[in-house]
Amino acid sequence: MDDLDRKILTELQLDGRLTVTELAARVKLSVSPCHRRLRDLERTGAIRGYRAVVDPATVGLDFEALVFATLRWEDRDTVAAFEQAVAAVPHVVQAQRLFGEPDYLLRVVTADLAAFQQLYDQRLATLPGVQRLTSTIVMKHVVDDRPLPA
Repeated sequence: MDDLDRKILTELQLDGRLTVTELAARVKLSVSPCHRRLRDLERTGAIRGYRAVVDPATVGLDFEALVFATLRWEDRDTVAAFEQAVAAVPHVVQAQRLFGEPDYLLRVVTADLAAFQQLYDQRLATLPGVQRLTSTIVMKHVVDDRPLPA
């Protein structure tokens, strides 16, 4: 990956709907080499996909919480069962396994506090292997969906 590839990635992170012609002009490259580089970035997995960034409030998901999960045991089967179950909960929009305590960080979006409580009681608290859940409410996004640095 060279500086030109990084410029292409930067431009696409800012506007994923650019045409190849527009992208080539922005990175000061002719269309054919730009298109080749773009295909290579997609093929190698540097570009994992394209998507629309949706405003949660616009679709009725005004409430966000961070949920920290600690597992009773950290054996392979428990971890696999927990991760599979978390992946099946649509309101968990992000999940990371962490080193140390807690074991996982889940980003959860719902319509409101009542919907979060219901999700917490019925789905999150019953996830396999959970020893403890701790939650905090997101007050405000200071940095959100920032493009990766070049």
